[in-house]
Amino acid sequence: MTRPPAGQSTDGPAPESPAAESEVLLTARQHRRAQREARRQAKDEAYELRMQRKRKKDGTTWRGHHIVDTDGLAQAFPEPESPEILSSTVRRRITHATVLLLLLALVVAGLVLVGMVQRGELELKLGAGRPSPTQWACPTETLDYPANKAVSVNIFNGSTVEGLAGKVGAELKKRGYQVKEVDNKGVALQAPTVITSGPAGRAAAFNLQRNFPDSEYVEDNREDATVDVVVTGLFVDLVAAKQVDQSAGVLSCPRLSPAPSEGIPSEGATVPAG
Repeated sequence: MTRPPAGQSTDGPAPESPAAESEVLLTARQHRRAQREARRQAKDEAYELRMQRKRKKDGTTWRGHHIVDTDGLAQAFPEPESPEILSSTVRRRITHATVLLLLLALVVAGLVLVGMVQRGELELKLGAGRPSPTQWACPTETLDYPANKAVSVNIFNGSTVEGLAGKVGAELKKRGYQVKEVDNKGVALQAPTVITSGPAGRAAAFNLQRNFPDSEYVEDNREDATVDVVVTGLFVDLVAAKQVDQSAGVLSCPRLSPAPSEGIPSEGATVPAG
């Protein structure tokens, strides 16, 4: 029986040579090195891709969706070359412009009126009011004393004494006068009593002047014979009924006797304020 060479096992194949083992080990190292190199390159490529995305950051995408900007909208919806405006839009714009112009005109007119009123160039009179006096001189005709029952009179309180007009009106009713209206009314004259009538009421005013001491007569342009009597804070009392002078005479206008010789009073006033 032939023996195997010395150093060789008889149980299996003979071991490889040291050169072959070195070659196998080298091949395994190269394979691992190649795998590491591949992984490194993959990481570098991923990092480079992330950096490129960060550098770009143009805002056109978000989580994989495309973001439409103004340029994109302009491209998607181009403006017509000759835009058309609806007739209803034109009418609405004209209406708005007209309303704004009217409002502006009203504001300007209001400011002008306020300025004129403040400067005294314009006087605002609210309500119809009573006829404004137009007499510039006191009547000089001699008048007879008419009966009390023929006189229609309105009594006004021009003072701060409450109920003064009612008190005077009640006394005149006792004397037979026809008392029509009892109310409050201011007067510019500083006199105890101011008596006003039109030309037709001069005799009735003369009658009342004899009943009111220190009264002043003012004439206006009313056409009826009614007489207004304004009692002020200077009023004290009526002349006692039995002491009233009923003889003929003339009206008393102390501020117009004698008649003014310089200038003419302002419109709407018959006598200068006291």
